[in-house]
Amino acid sequence: MLEGCQGKPRTPTIHEKICPNCGNVIELFSIDTQVACDVCGFVAYNDTLSCVQWCEYARKCVGDEMYEKMMEIAARQKQQAEEERRRKLEEKHAS
Repeated sequence: MLEGCQGKPRTPTIHEKICPNCGNVIELFSIDTQVACDVCGFVAYNDTLSCVQWCEYARKCVGDEMYEKMMEIAARQKQQAEEERRRKLEEKHAS
């Protein structure tokens, strides 16, 4: 393991996502796990929360085995989130 985080940003960053429910811009800070849309209340999740997903030093930091496990978990979570979004959109259009 490396001493301290090599890729850690010094200050939180902000990312914008488009609300899939109403189209409003949702602002997420890099330290947020989720934020509700100001307009409709839809909860948007921070897809890049795990540094393993974006940090160039991740594999060196956590090791090959842990890196692979964490990337598998991240892929599963992303797939589950997409399925949930689709389900909600289908429910919305059905009503």
